[in-house]
Amino acid sequence: MSLWSWAVRAYARPGAAQACLAMQDDNGQNVPLLLAAAWAADEGRVLPLDASVALTLDWETAVVGPLRGVRRELKVARTDVADQPREALRERVKAVELEAERILLDALEALAGPVGSTKAAPEPALSETAAAWAGLREISAPPAADIKNLTALICYDAPA
Repeated sequence: MSLWSWAVRAYARPGAAQACLAMQDDNGQNVPLLLAAAWAADEGRVLPLDASVALTLDWETAVVGPLRGVRRELKVARTDVADQPREALRERVKAVELEAERILLDALEALAGPVGSTKAAPEPALSETAAAWAGLREISAPPAADIKNLTALICYDAPA
């Protein structure tokens, strides 16, 4: 299954979107990178950690982060700017932000090795990826309980 299809399916699971946003907003993590790590484990693929984190940091810094910032700024009402066109613009920026995340997921999929014969455990892959991202961003790694919760929500075969 493609990374994009897997990610859309995982994100749609009950509670997954909230957990992903908490991982992003409360822990400073990159959700597409975490989804890619879980997908790779689920597919039995090898996602090179250093290369995937570096690619993600570059794309996050140059593209997704600025788009997210604009989208969030557009959420706030502005004096002398009508709400309807501001909200319409916000929705278009949101769509572009999602497309930028899809491009990142496609690039991460291209980095991954071929499908393996055995799946890896997703929780250690998520933990290792989150720690690598945190180290590069010079932030704290998310608590193990948050990783465990995210794993249970996005991975069908993970223990609940």
